[in-house]
Formats: sequence, structure tokens, C-alpha cells
Amino acid sequence: MRFLARGLVGLILLAITVGAVGFGVWRLVDTLSVEETRRRPPVEERSYSVNVARLEPETVVPVTVVYGQIRSWRNLEVRASSEGRLVEVSQTFRDGEAVRAGDLLLKIDPADAQSGLLDAKAALADAEAQKAEAEEAIGAAEQELEAARKQLELRRSSLDRQRQLLDRGYATMVQVEQEELSLAAIEQSLGSRLQSIITARKKIERMELNVERARITLRDAERTLEDTELRAPFAGTLDQVDATLGRRVGTNDALAVLIDPTALEASFTLSTAEFSRFLDDAGRLIKAPVKVELDLGGRAITVTGHLDRAAARVAEGDAGRQLFATLEVGEATILRPGDFVTLRVEEPTLTNVARVPAAAVNAAGEMLLLDADQRLEEHKARILRRLGDEIVLADVPFGRSYVTERLPQLGAGLKVSPRGADAGSAPEGQDGQGRRPVAESGGGAQELVALDPARREALIAKVNSRPIPDERKAEILGILKGDSVPRSLIDRLENGGRGQRG
Repeated sequence: MRFLARGLVGLILLAITVGAVGFGVWRLVDTLSVEETRRRPPVEERSYSVNVARLEPETVVPVTVVYGQIRSWRNLEVRASSEGRLVEVSQTFRDGEAVRAGDLLLKIDPADAQSGLLDAKAALADAEAQKAEAEEAIGAAEQELEAARKQLELRRSSLDRQRQLLDRGYATMVQVEQEELSLAAIEQSLGSRLQSIITARKKIERMELNVERARITLRDAERTLEDTELRAPFAGTLDQVDATLGRRVGTNDALAVLIDPTALEASFTLSTAEFSRFLDDAGRLIKAPVKVELDLGGRAITVTGHLDRAAARVAEGDAGRQLFATLEVGEATILRPGDFVTLRVEEPTLTNVARVPAAAVNAAGEMLLLDADQRLEEHKARILRRLGDEIVLADVPFGRSYVTERLPQLGAGLKVSPRGADAGSAPEGQDGQGRRPVAESGGGAQELVALDPARREALIAKVNSRPIPDERKAEILGILKGDSVPRSLIDRLENGGRGQRG
């Protein structure tokens, strides 16, 4: 019995000891958990720092930038109009030389042309002499005709008298017949005279034709003589010169090309979508202003002009339209046909639109806006133009703040800390002191505090001195460089991680 009692007492003491040890361990673990919980701050909602700006209505004149080539619409091929030997070549008849209208370029040996001119003058004089002779001949024929008519009247009167005398018995039938024969001979002679006059008049007409033909030949000879001197019909620049003193040239031989430097235009190609921007409501091409820029290394030459016309057809394989812009240049212009230039074509004005950075909008036209609680919401705008690093948008809520750089980690519903010139004035829910409520996981709110420069520099130095991951450090530094900083972050940095919640 005594053994059993002692064993039972031992078991009771062991149970009490184990219970005491377990209670002590539980208290120790509970105490450590409470201390760790008290030391660790509550988890806050993550907030991204973003740059924002305000959507303002603007009037934008978009500019289409394309590349093209200069060409001249007024070129002249200098060709020999007659055969002969080159006896004179002007000193200005060289590649790239500028000539004025009327300047003598070349002279062909005029000996043959002068001989032809003398022959033409002699032929004209002979034709005029023959014409004068025919005119004098018709005068004599008309006088003979008039005399024959008078003789005819006299013969008729004589025939009438003989018939009267025959009726009275004073004349014979033989006399009457002789008078009738004489009258018939006079009438026949009168017909011959008439025919001679008709022939003389026709001869005069032929002589007039010969005279006119001789005059034409004379003019051709004079023109041939003039063509022995090749002169510039307009002011321009010579190109492709091929003439040597003493060379024998034939008719229509190409000797040079004369280019008018004031008749320049730029040829370029636009896509179908770009081409449609320069059409009016009736589908006609507008005379849009154009600036043409020639890059000469350290210097750029700029001239103005306007759209003139579109090509008559679309070349095989092309997908757009070829356009031509007329340029406003003078004789002293440095532009030359063949120059590769940059063209800036002004499009029709766009009104009541917004111009934002290209990074603020994705390919579908979606952008991020800030609501009254500093949370992001997505809005889809209509993209009108892409102008380099900027995009022109329509259908946007003017007056709202938007994120200027759409980062991959940003999305609708996220809490952000806006930065920028419009960060403190756009959203609703912000008080007059520049403070905004920041949502916490515990359901409370914490204000943002404006820092003076000295305090800001001290906090930045503390962050740089601590072993923090680069990504987290960059995020904290971005927050500290903002206009306002959360009080909890300031407390953690200044109190070594033990800051109290404000």
C-alpha cells in the first residue's frame, strides 16, 4: 500500500511539473508574439507614385513630315535647228552656268543659210515681176475687148442699114450677106478677147500664189539664218552641255538642257490615309502650305510652297498617292533638281482636342485618369494624330488629371500618389492645405505632410545609407521627392523603423 501511495504521489508531482513547464512555454511564446506584433506596423495599401497632368482643350495644326525629291517642270532641250559647223561657242555655255533670256549660246556657220536667203529673195523678185507682167497684159486685153465691142456695134448698125436699103431696093442681097459675115467675124473675135481676159486673170492668180510661195520660202530662209544663232529663250541653268568649237552638227542634234531654277516643285508620296487628310468635302485637293528643308550638314535651307496637284495615275506596286508641291523660289535658290528634301505639310486645323505624351496612351487609345479618391480609372479616347512623341486625342474629359506615363504595373483601381504641376489641383476630395487621405488596411486615414528642404535631404540621406533593395529604394526616394510625404514613412525613417502611426 505504501508503494502504491508513493507511486501515485510521484505521478501527480510529474503531471504538475509538466503542466507548469507547458504553461511557462505558452506564456513565453505569447509574450514574444505580442511583442513582435506590437513592434511590426500594420500592413498598408501599396501606393504608386505617378506623374500626372491636366487634360486641356487645344487647337492643333498637325504637320505631316515626308521625304521627297526636287524636280523642275520647265526644261528645254537645246538642239541644233540647222546643219553646219560651230563657229562660235559662248563662254557661258558650260554645265551649271546661269544664262539670261536672249543670251547667245552657240553660232553655226551661216554661209549656207545666207545663200539660201539670197536665192529666196531672187525667187520672190521674179514672181513679183511675172505678176506685174500679167497685170499689164490683162490691161491690154481689156482694151482690145472694148474695141471689139465697139466694132460689133458698128457692124450691127451697118447690117441694119443694108437690110433697110434692101427693102427699098437700093441694095443687093450680096451686100447684106457680106455685112452678116463681117458681124459674125466680129462676134467670134469678141469671144476670143473674152477668153484671153479670163486666161490673163487666172494667170494673175497663179502669179499671186507664186509670190506668196516665194515669200514663205523667204521667211523660211530668214528663220534658217536666225537659227544659226542659238539663244536662251528664258533665264536658267545649263546642264548636259555637249558642244565644241568646230564640231559639225546636224539638224536636231542635242547640245544641252536648259533648266528654269524658278520653276521647281517637290515630288513626294503619301499613304492613302495621309492623302485623305488633304481633301476637302468635295474630294478636291486643298492648297495646303508646305515647308521644304534641304539639309546641308551644318546648315539647313528652307523654302515655302503649297500643294499643287496629284499624279494622274498610281504606279504599279504603289500603295499611296504621288503629290507635287509648287515651291516659291527665285533665281538665286540653292535647290537643284534631284535634291532629296524633307517636306512638312500643314494639315487642316483640329479644334477642341487634347495633346498628350505618347507614353500616356496605349495602341487602343486607352489612358488612365485620376478619380476623387486618387485611384486610377481607365478611359478610351479617339486617336486623331501621332506627332512624334505626342498624340492628339478627341473624346476626352477636359479638366481631368491623367497619368503621363502608363507603366506596366498600373491599372484601374490602384491607389497612386500623383506628382507634377497638376497633382495638387485636379482631383476632388483634396483639402485646402494640400493634404489627401491615404487609405490604410485598418480602415483609418493618414495625412500627407509637406517637408522643408533640410528635413527632406536628411530623410533621403537615411534611405541611401540603409541596405534596401534598389527597386524599393527608388520607390521610397520617389515618394520623398514628391510635394507631400506620408507621415508613417517619415516616422519609420526618423525613429529607425519604430515610428508610430499618425
